[in-house]
Amino acid sequence: MIGKSKRIALAGALMGLAMAFSVPSQAAPEFVFKLHHFLSAKAPAQTKMLEPWAAQVEKNSGGRVKIDIYPSMTLGGAPPQLINQVRDGVVDLAWTVNGYTAALFPRTEVFELPFIHTNNPGATSRAMYDMFKDDLASEYGGVEVMFLHVHAGQAFQMVDKQVRTPADLAGLKIRIPGRTGAWVIEALGAQPVGMPVPQLPQALSKKIVDGALIPWEIIPPLKLQDQTEYDIEGPNKSRFGTTTFQVSMNKARWDKLPADIKKAFRDASGPDWWQKVGEIWAANDDGGIAVAVKSGNKHIMLTDAEMAAFRTKLEPVVDRWIAEVKGKGIDGAALVAKARKLIAKYSK
Repeated sequence: MIGKSKRIALAGALMGLAMAFSVPSQAAPEFVFKLHHFLSAKAPAQTKMLEPWAAQVEKNSGGRVKIDIYPSMTLGGAPPQLINQVRDGVVDLAWTVNGYTAALFPRTEVFELPFIHTNNPGATSRAMYDMFKDDLASEYGGVEVMFLHVHAGQAFQMVDKQVRTPADLAGLKIRIPGRTGAWVIEALGAQPVGMPVPQLPQALSKKIVDGALIPWEIIPPLKLQDQTEYDIEGPNKSRFGTTTFQVSMNKARWDKLPADIKKAFRDASGPDWWQKVGEIWAANDDGGIAVAVKSGNKHIMLTDAEMAAFRTKLEPVVDRWIAEVKGKGIDGAALVAKARKLIAKYSK
């Protein structure tokens, strides 16, 4: 006869055995991808854009896909190397700034020009979707683009100099995100200084630069409110250009995927998502400037008359770009007209 303690132990063992057979084990994902980027794991770019997108792809695949995100260049290299990392298959996916390697993406630059993008990143990103197949795709060789987007747009974050006119920038050193930003700064009489955004806090604190052409959303993750006093933008949140970004996959890896897995990625990366990403960045910007103001920064929104002076100085930047890309066989004027028309359409 079995004692009471043995009966309890036997019952527990049988229950555990039954549970092992009744609960299906979680199958390991069939397709695992590494997504590399240059900001921290706490940056809104990861928490509000990359993580939700990856989760949607995984859900669409029924658990067959797993996307592991590697922030802060933890897989090695510097931010300007991200596009080559994904093209060469060092990583499967990358989120990067097109302007870090501007020569590769001249057509997409149209969206970065001053007063092409105005103040609606959702509308601009959606316009990029409409133009991608016919106007932009040819410059993305070696990768399969998941989505492109812009942020809320370039504004001035200054260490200790208030800016209300172009003359206020004369001779100052301003960090820029890429060559279109450099043209903006040159047109305003300042000196452009190129650097990836993770280097900016130190550059501001050491006065290597007097300010930066950059949106508000980056303020909290880089604690820029501790290095600056003034944050300047145009009326109704209008900006002085923007930056284009991409999330892309290695083309060889993409080509080997079965159709249903490709569909999982495509369904997560449709036109609504491109527009949603822009809206996410607009919301991030509102949160960033709130942090700066709370810390004591002065948020300056220029008047219409003040912004008109900047517009006069910056309109020639568009002409400069049209002339420059003409030498590459690109009809820049047609791209400008099409981009402006679509942005206006989606801004309504």
